[in-house]
Amino acid sequence: MNPRGNPLRTKAVAAAALLALGLTACGAEIAPSGGPTTASAHYPVTVDNCGTPLTFRQKPARAVTNDVGITELMLSLGLADRMAGYVMPDDKGRVDQVPWKDGYQQTAWLSKQQITKEIALDAKADLVFAGWHYGFDEGRGVTPQAFRALGIDSYVLTESCRSGKGAERGVMGPLDALYTDLANLGEIFDVRERADRLIADFKARIAAVPQPERRPSVFLYDSGRDKPYTAGKFAAADEIITRAGGTNVMGDLADSWVTTGWESVVERDPEVIVINNYGEVGAEEKRAFLKSLPALAGVSAIRNDRIVVLDYVDLVESPRNPAAISTLAEQLRAAPAR
Repeated sequence: MNPRGNPLRTKAVAAAALLALGLTACGAEIAPSGGPTTASAHYPVTVDNCGTPLTFRQKPARAVTNDVGITELMLSLGLADRMAGYVMPDDKGRVDQVPWKDGYQQTAWLSKQQITKEIALDAKADLVFAGWHYGFDEGRGVTPQAFRALGIDSYVLTESCRSGKGAERGVMGPLDALYTDLANLGEIFDVRERADRLIADFKARIAAVPQPERRPSVFLYDSGRDKPYTAGKFAAADEIITRAGGTNVMGDLADSWVTTGWESVVERDPEVIVINNYGEVGAEEKRAFLKSLPALAGVSAIRNDRIVVLDYVDLVESPRNPAAISTLAEQLRAAPAR
């Protein structure tokens, strides 16, 4: 899955600008509407983020998010007024159909590229909310440590916690990661009751999804022609497939998003293929490619034309996960027996 600029200001200029505006987590709270600053007995508050304690002395006022799922975690909690803007590509998918769609109009779309230090500084951000493979990137030098050096706090998407050189994701189940981030955001932004209601609603909706009598096998196709890019057991897509009543044929791979071989797909003979819809290569082009690939001609999903399309944001940690589970469950219940 491919993750979802302007000269870098000097550290001295950045620090001066941030000090003048009081935008770090150590200063006084800035009301987003330009109104008076208000103290709160809720702060300071400390949350655990990927095993690291983060302390906030006041409510962030100018958060910048990277990628659609991360942005919608904020919007689903009604936090658009605490955002300086979001970074995401223009294939973010059906934002006009989500319950929190109005939030997109209440904040700014800063860039179609990935988050950079320049974007955060230009937005006068006091918090960057991103994830490893979802904006944070050691190769580009865009890390929580790099933002901290600029006086900007960071929060790491829990789905992506364990990622980097020699380490992979998997500190907790993907849906637990979703609930953890909602609860932590509730604490950070002092909307814990709102977060708890949303978590309870999501859990109830997922628990109510009827399961098929038989669990069909599922292959998640993200991208790739010579070799397919797919979801291992640490990706959110694995638990979405499981909760929908299926079995991820690559669920034994101790990785998140991973490249495998077409021969392993053939060997595991999935009954259903789920296409991850995003990027320059659309779902229909991906479907046509899969159906034209000679190696897959005998695979059950191809023979029976059991190909399901879900949007990218459905398959990564996001508040759209419950609806995606319900949608996929309907498709899996209709899967024919071998």
